[in-house]
Amino acid sequence: PRTKIAAVSLVVSIEPLLRSDTMSSETPVMKCTEEQMARHKIPVAYRDYCAHLLIRLNKCREQSLYMPWKCEHERHSYEVCEYKEFKRRQKLWQEQQDAKN
Repeated sequence: PRTKIAAVSLVVSIEPLLRSDTMSSETPVMKCTEEQMARHKIPVAYRDYCAHLLIRLNKCREQSLYMPWKCEHERHSYEVCEYKEFKRRQKLWQEQQDAKN
């Protein structure tokens, strides 16, 4: 007899991660050193607070021969981090503009 396998649909929302109250304008902590970034050949333009995720993403890409569907989780984590960093810098700039006026 055949057994039925129920398909499970996972809906993952990143909305809680992107709320303004979870993003502070305080400077985050660097999670990797300059030596690590140099060793993993991270370009200077990408050596920001999300570089530790970029290192992980690049390792996954090399191991999977750059197949785009293999490293979706790592890419998503890196992109969320970059977005949060962008919003943090945007908020910091706005605070500086408000302080001027």
